[in-house]
Amino acid sequence: MKQLSEPPAPVEERTVRRVVPRELFTLKRDPLPRMSRPRWLAWLPHVLLGYAAIPCGVLTGMQLNDHYGVLGTAVLGLSLLTSASVLLSMFRPIAAWWLGLVTAALIAWAIHGHVGQGQSWPWTPAGPFTFAPLVLMVALRVPPRVTVWVIGITLLLSGLAEAVLRPPHSQTMILAAALVLGFVGILGYALRATRLARGKLVEQETLTEEERARRTLLEERSRIARELHDVVAHHMSVISIQAQVAPHLVENPSEELKENLTGIRENALEALTELRRVLGVLRSEQPDDPANPHHPQPTLAELDGLVDNVRGAGLDVTTTIAGIRRPLTPGVELTAYRIVQEALSNCLRHAPGSQAEVGIAYGPRDLHLCVANSAPTRPAPPSQGAGHGLLGMRERAGMLGGELAAGPRPDGGYEVSAVLPMDPRTDSLDGAPGSSPDLKKDA
Repeated sequence: MKQLSEPPAPVEERTVRRVVPRELFTLKRDPLPRMSRPRWLAWLPHVLLGYAAIPCGVLTGMQLNDHYGVLGTAVLGLSLLTSASVLLSMFRPIAAWWLGLVTAALIAWAIHGHVGQGQSWPWTPAGPFTFAPLVLMVALRVPPRVTVWVIGITLLLSGLAEAVLRPPHSQTMILAAALVLGFVGILGYALRATRLARGKLVEQETLTEEERARRTLLEERSRIARELHDVVAHHMSVISIQAQVAPHLVENPSEELKENLTGIRENALEALTELRRVLGVLRSEQPDDPANPHHPQPTLAELDGLVDNVRGAGLDVTTTIAGIRRPLTPGVELTAYRIVQEALSNCLRHAPGSQAEVGIAYGPRDLHLCVANSAPTRPAPPSQGAGHGLLGMRERAGMLGGELAAGPRPDGGYEVSAVLPMDPRTDSLDGAPGSSPDLKKDA
């Protein structure tokens, strides 16, 4: 009978087997990260580690000289190696750990013949504490499994040295080293987990804010589409009626003319039907949207009523109209009204007690809008909105190929200004200077 072969190791286990040795024998640069908060203490870990390197080296030299009686240049060299390994851990933690192991082995070899009754070996009494910064720096920068291997290899080599080369009458330090290194390993893991969690939280907050802004943008575009439905539907209805009436306005119309006009009317009715279906889909997402098809869309002719409502809410508003006031295309009228409405709403929310000015100028080709307010006289209450009113105004202006600018004024107030073309062209979405880049990207 054939013997069943053992199942292959899981992919994660095979990956760990390959990754751990690679991470244990790497010399790659891995600088110690700075503190994010508070910013003025960003380099505090580096300063503390730099200062820690000095007492580690001094303590090693004092232990070798006073406790074990080791003299000569070896004391200076081992002290410098101890300090160098701590400083190196600031940039290359794994390489610093290996250098620390080599230094610990050299110290054990240097004191081997000087160990007296009850003295510790292979670690000096201060050895685990001077080695602890290396393990801490490793735990701060590498995954936990690598930290476990680092501590395990350190204790394993210490145990082998004690089992094979332990001097007579010496005292073991394995348990004390295990406690110290285990503690700093757990401390480093906790600090690393906190730093990673904080970074993930900041990243998630950024993604959430971007997603919220994009969702608000899509909702605003949907609202604009619903509001412009009446405008488009009106034009399509007019085309259909004109195509139906045209044959009766011509004496003895030819059959070809009748067929063409009938085709125009049928296409217009079909387009109007499809438009209403699309509107139904959009309106099903926002059943309570104020853009109700049974109510006409507002125009600049209703600006006085809007200003009166805002005055009734407690905002001092003055209106200035320059140029020859004349009716505009429905899309421009609706967009101008909504921009002024949103700008005045922002004045009410964010600048209580201020004075607002609404300026409208009819130019030869463009309509100029300006809504400005003075500095608020009392603090604004917390806003419950999403804070994307400017985004909607920019979308409305960009849809027509216009431009909108907003920003603070030198006197502490705020100003919103827009330029809308009188006769927006449909090709403004295909590369006009005022077109919205997001619309072009999504097209």
